[in-house]
Amino acid sequence: MTTAKGDQQHDAGVDPLVRLREPTDPDCDVFLTGTVFLDIIFTGLDSAPVRGTESWARGMGSSPGGVANMATALARLGLRTSLAAAFGDDHYGEYCWDALEQGEGIDLSLSRTVPGWHSPVTVSMAYEGERTMVSHGHEAPPLDGALPAYPPHARAAVASLVPGRAEEWVAQTARGGAKVFADVGWDDTGRWDLNGLTDLEHCEAFLPNAQEAMRYTRTDCPRAAARALTDKVRYAVVTLGAEGAYAVDGATGETAEVPAIEVSALDPTGAGDVFVAGFVTGTLAGWPLADRLAFAGLIAALSVQEFGGSLSAPGWREVAAWWEHVQEHVCQDPEALRGRYAFLERLLPAATRPWPLRRAVPTIGFRAPRS
Repeated sequence: MTTAKGDQQHDAGVDPLVRLREPTDPDCDVFLTGTVFLDIIFTGLDSAPVRGTESWARGMGSSPGGVANMATALARLGLRTSLAAAFGDDHYGEYCWDALEQGEGIDLSLSRTVPGWHSPVTVSMAYEGERTMVSHGHEAPPLDGALPAYPPHARAAVASLVPGRAEEWVAQTARGGAKVFADVGWDDTGRWDLNGLTDLEHCEAFLPNAQEAMRYTRTDCPRAAARALTDKVRYAVVTLGAEGAYAVDGATGETAEVPAIEVSALDPTGAGDVFVAGFVTGTLAGWPLADRLAFAGLIAALSVQEFGGSLSAPGWREVAAWWEHVQEHVCQDPEALRGRYAFLERLLPAATRPWPLRRAVPTIGFRAPRS
């Protein structure tokens, strides 16, 4: 199963917003909605599968995917996370629901099980630092008002923007005072029309990768693209792959750039979701821009060392184990790392297990021993 209850990340006792909480605060820190997939991940492939042959993978994981990647990453960082989604009434849907609600402590009170609808499935194959995915699923049938007409009151929300499509819940959430953080996928139309991302006007931050940012802004430099995007949002954050990430605060003109942490990557699935979750956490906690960027990059780097999807999202125990390792072992410029991440010391729990820390058994579940 994804995680035994005794090893849940929120049991680490870290609440990054503890100093900011007031009795009148909303119950929900972050709201999300979207499609939950069952992810089946194969790792340890020496090369891409070849037509007409059988390939054997040295590793395999199964976990809730899709919007569940982001929801899990947020919950493991101590944020009170609410997810509105449709779940199939098959075994996959039941597993995903239990893994998210019981295993991760995510509020699913706004989610529903849809009779007769099977869960969408994605098979991801990781090799040579990249991944290839095959997905199958059908759009969930209308739920006849079962999902909320209005999103819950929350500190923040995360939206995945689609060119040419506006989601009314995004505008409603922003009007309710929540900070909306947005990412975007590849534009299959090839138009790359920034004005087509109409919900950007309601967003606090936009977090595309370098190629997406440059195509949307018609620039040839990701840093120039970030500066151009602040015409639409306050915070423009552009991920630079192996070079790290760059961010601009359009309100103050402040910029920040943090290099990537060198790690041995097992599977990049879900790393982008983890990065966004880290930036959301730092923003809600009121950290300086450079600290937010550094933390987002750190936990994204930690995530690629594990099986992908929601299984790979690190929590505070993983960060604590990594921080202790940095203090005691020679690695890439340890003095620079200690200086850059010293702000974590006031947040981290005591490291209880050595690095690297494995947190989950990557399978749909083992049967209990028969008596």
